[in-house]
Amino acid sequence: MMSIPISLRAFLVGLAIAASPGLGVAQTNSAGTPSPTSELVRLKLRDGTYLVVDDAWETGQGIWYRQGGLSHLATKERVQSIERGEPAPPKEPTNKFANNDGPLYMRPVEKPSTPESTPTQNGVFDKPAWIYLKGGARVEADSATESAAGVWYMRGSMSIFIDRSRIDRIEAEDAEKIADSDGKKERGWSTGSSRLDSLIRQNGIRHSVDPYLIFLVMEQESHFNPRVVSPKGAQGLMQLMPGTGARYGVRRPFDPAQNISGGTRYLRELLNRFNNRVDLVLASYNAGEGAVIKFGHKVPPYKETRNYVKQISYRYRRLPPKAKKPSASRK
Repeated sequence: MMSIPISLRAFLVGLAIAASPGLGVAQTNSAGTPSPTSELVRLKLRDGTYLVVDDAWETGQGIWYRQGGLSHLATKERVQSIERGEPAPPKEPTNKFANNDGPLYMRPVEKPSTPESTPTQNGVFDKPAWIYLKGGARVEADSATESAAGVWYMRGSMSIFIDRSRIDRIEAEDAEKIADSDGKKERGWSTGSSRLDSLIRQNGIRHSVDPYLIFLVMEQESHFNPRVVSPKGAQGLMQLMPGTGARYGVRRPFDPAQNISGGTRYLRELLNRFNNRVDLVLASYNAGEGAVIKFGHKVPPYKETRNYVKQISYRYRRLPPKAKKPSASRK
């Protein structure tokens, strides 16, 4: 039997893969491919989504990329461009958070200012206050008005209502009470557990995810109960499905450290995939990436998913802190 030259064999295999409509896969790395890189590499696909890979390069056959030790081939019709490095933060209109128009993007972690506060009487707090929820969590408000039905509170330009059944008490902000162990003033949110708060902040910084977004997802998913299991089998604080947990190396889903790490890494992957669009990330976290892509990169028309996205987005969408004007210099 006549043997086929190696070069001709490689050409025929590459040609067959390139002719397929989807993504081709080669089980071993191709010789002569670029060496692995430590920078973030993303493939921007024609459908508007992103694929995070270890490395990528363009050839006459198409776009080769390496992921998990394997080299894959994508046709040029599927890939719009190769992007390297961290994505630039999206530009936001000045009034986006005031009128709720346009998509909601995740912002970098911010350190809010720390104004002093004094409560007024008759359930009205005209300056920052802490709203303590049953179970130990707490949320900070710029101002709050308490009634028999519950509490309306302001955060930025948003007015938000919390039902009385969820509220334990309200206290005016006290710098001495909420100072952490390092003597720094912690504002904005708390799970009621200093350990969970620390894990959220650490993972948020490590994976470049806003800790406040992690907090909101965790509150919505589990109400900070590390042992909860959903009817569908989601587990722990971030309600990770077993397959998702295994994907991120979570062997003990009820261990807060592993569960928060896995959930944060999943959020980071979704943020990369949907270019920091928080509404699409939340929809994917609830209904899966496939559902978001299926409905044209929009929130799927599922009642549960739309309520999930609306509730978290409503709290996350807030005006960024205003920059202080520099004082006039004295002559």
